[in-house]
Amino acid sequence: MTASQPLDYRSDTFTKPTAAMRAVMAEAEVGDDVFDEDPSIHRLQEHVAELLGKEAALFFPSGSMSNQVAIRVHCQPGDEMICEADCHIYNYEQAAFAQLSGVVARTVQGDCGVLEPEQLHGLVRADNDHLVRTRVVTLENTHNRGAGRIQPYENVEAICQWAHDNGLIAHLDGARLFNAVVASGIDAKTWADHFDTVSVCFSKGLGAPVGSALAGSHEQIASARRHRKCFGGGMRQAGILAAAAQFALENHIDRLAEDHEHARQLADHIEAIDGLTLTPPVIDTNMVIFQVDPRLGSAPDFAAQLEQRGLRMLAMGPTSIRAVTHLDLPADGATLAGEILREVAGAAVNSAV
Repeated sequence: MTASQPLDYRSDTFTKPTAAMRAVMAEAEVGDDVFDEDPSIHRLQEHVAELLGKEAALFFPSGSMSNQVAIRVHCQPGDEMICEADCHIYNYEQAAFAQLSGVVARTVQGDCGVLEPEQLHGLVRADNDHLVRTRVVTLENTHNRGAGRIQPYENVEAICQWAHDNGLIAHLDGARLFNAVVASGIDAKTWADHFDTVSVCFSKGLGAPVGSALAGSHEQIASARRHRKCFGGGMRQAGILAAAAQFALENHIDRLAEDHEHARQLADHIEAIDGLTLTPPVIDTNMVIFQVDPRLGSAPDFAAQLEQRGLRMLAMGPTSIRAVTHLDLPADGATLAGEILREVAGAAVNSAV
């Protein structure tokens, strides 16, 4: 990491393909995937389905598309989706469920993204011509706006059981599911077993440049393939992208533990700085969110001061900043970042005196 290469904690999407991953991409066997003839994509889809314990899987350009296609598969226009109020599907996908599929969202506020099963009891609409039809429950694991929070396994099990007992579909936005796998010790199949469909992402902590996948039953994935075409997600010789995702699954899952330790080290530095407060205080995976005391200025201003010193973090609102660890950060990144954070906070306090 040189002076011309800032420490970039804005997101784990800022990872770049490693040299080994690029080599695999260059040698990938390809075909036309719209005609379902790309062997590298076939291998990836079969691998994902096996990892998640589902009958089939489908490669997508992005996690937003895989989530939205899942909703389209499960719902008709006028149906209702229950989701946590801060989840990615609701906040960061342009309400595509409404724009593209005519679905309405019923949000429930969780604790750093975690819902308790009892919060959902009584939310299923009655079978009445006047009412929207409740159709799907979605969960996000790990939770982005919850600072990488892992959903408690017993909550997942109970919520999905409640959904199925009430005739609902359960979908998991598992963009960072493998972070939860590594941190919890619970394998991906066990997490996925409770859901009808699961999406996973390759372009975050796993370090691939592009891609997501949706897994489910043969029937669901056949429907998803049709809707993927409608949404513009059909790709031709995309095996070069699938090869990167395959490499990531084979080589980059276990190393996520390094990112989690890096995040804990960074959190320790932040916790020791006057005017910065971790929210939440416990670090589950590779994300840290902290509040900036008003006497240090606004979060956007504080982040701008950090960037001037070569440290990039993401202001998520007027008072909160997010930092995400990933494989492209140096081993001493937490120490370097802590020094810059301490300098900027100290300068802000001094200027306010």
